[in-house]
Amino acid sequence: MTYNATAEFRSARDLLLKHREDYAVAYEKFKWPDLPEFNWALDHFDPLAQGNSRKALWIVDDSGSEVSRTFDDLCRASNRAANYLRDMGIRRGDRLLVMLPNRVELWEIMLAAMKLGAVLSPATTLLSESDLADRIERGGMRAVIVDAICCPKFDGITGSFLRIVCGASVRGWSDYADSTRAPESFAPDAPTLATDPCMLYFTSGTTSKAKMVMHSQRSYPVGHLSTLYWLGLREDDVHFNISSPGWAKHAWSCFFAPWTVGATIFIYNQGRFDAARTLDALVRFGITTLCAPPTALRSMILENLTKYPIKLREIISAGEPLNPEVIEQVNAAWGLIIREGFGQTESTAMLGNPPGQPVRYGSMGRPLPGYQIDLLDMDGLPATEGEISIRLNPRPAGVMDGYAGDEERTRRALGGTHYGTADVASVDADGYYWYVGRTDDVFKSSDYRISPFELESALIEHQYVAEAAVVESPDPMRMCVPKACVVLKPGVSASRETAQAILTFAKSRLAPYQKIRILEFCELPKTVSGKIRRTELRKTEAARREAGIRGELEFFDSDFPELTDARLGR
Repeated sequence: MTYNATAEFRSARDLLLKHREDYAVAYEKFKWPDLPEFNWALDHFDPLAQGNSRKALWIVDDSGSEVSRTFDDLCRASNRAANYLRDMGIRRGDRLLVMLPNRVELWEIMLAAMKLGAVLSPATTLLSESDLADRIERGGMRAVIVDAICCPKFDGITGSFLRIVCGASVRGWSDYADSTRAPESFAPDAPTLATDPCMLYFTSGTTSKAKMVMHSQRSYPVGHLSTLYWLGLREDDVHFNISSPGWAKHAWSCFFAPWTVGATIFIYNQGRFDAARTLDALVRFGITTLCAPPTALRSMILENLTKYPIKLREIISAGEPLNPEVIEQVNAAWGLIIREGFGQTESTAMLGNPPGQPVRYGSMGRPLPGYQIDLLDMDGLPATEGEISIRLNPRPAGVMDGYAGDEERTRRALGGTHYGTADVASVDADGYYWYVGRTDDVFKSSDYRISPFELESALIEHQYVAEAAVVESPDPMRMCVPKACVVLKPGVSASRETAQAILTFAKSRLAPYQKIRILEFCELPKTVSGKIRRTELRKTEAARREAGIRGELEFFDSDFPELTDARLGR
């Protein structure tokens, strides 16, 4: 079975590699491999890694220290780790909360958990004690595996779960370093079904407790063939993905996609993101493919990009829509066009701009091989603007198994003809998709539909603005009007003059019905993953308008008569 599973998986992969720049052929011919039994770590990684002396993992920190492992190193180390965990009592189906920074042990344990058939639940080191207690209880964790510096967070958490520490000996914790004495050969206790659970993610909810997203041994390991196609990776690439452990994007681009093709995963650890140091690392370490969130790219374009003789072949971005200004500046300096894509914790990459295809600035691209996408309106009917919805017949491999412990939510999400993403987009005549916003973010003002993203994109192009969030503000005449909550760049004064400059700038770039009526300088409330808590902003705004209270740093368009067209009253 191992040989057949390996051959089926690689056949699907090789078709995508062969047609990496021929989107039409790849989309038409690709079929998800039919794999009743499959274990990515055993059936794909090990055959790729055994005896392979190429660099698989390369970790550098900002002090200059480096550590690397070959594919063969990680094959043997993950076997030892699997045997060690088995000796500790971990069995198939057991759930492991893994809270590690970017250190070699993270990759060893991810591979080991898959080999065992255990369920990996990645967690960011930013989680609080209450977050961890919730995940351990609701997730039914059998063990926690953490960095030594994180151990104190568990002092007040009771339970029978195993405690395993990496990086130092801590009283009351088992030392992962003991795994080095475990046998280097590993034999699974049974075949792994492709439907067996593999990864459990807690999504960062902005309105409620995090949902538990369950992926199978098929949905993420096999499903990320679509991600591989979008990224455009090759075996000889050194791939740098700017992402932190614990989030789905880290597994996308720091684990599955690169090692599916045998590329080197490069990690650059720094305390705080530094654009100049990151650019220098691109040059010094010969990075060939870069995947970065828009926030990182916006910081990078503040540097003189022409000073950096990069070797990049591909630049990719995801996480939130990227404003065209960034794409244009990178293209002007390096002759490379940033290719955007779209996916969720609940899926793999579903929309994207693959290599070699025309890119339309600001577009998420087109459906990736293996995904059929419809935009559905409020009545569930196809439309040119609506909720991004994945057809479930046939069901793409990359769609989650469901929400663990919540059968009703799973039924609502996956029990019909489509899986709705809760993201709204429009599609043009050539099949390119354009992000509009979350279904609960879009609002109406004077019967016009307002997309916060469009307004935020205009605001963030202003030289004073570091970050912006637009929400609706209750208004007796127009029902709602757009309000901008703005974070200024360091050194910029939160003054009336600054507000006027930003509002004037936004007015010149937006349609009259999109006019920002209120602007406030403030900090933005965020989830632990960095998502803006728009619900909190809305509640605060609604309460303030009801009470008739005006913020100290809040400015209305009526404060600036020069911004009003007297003939139109707007």
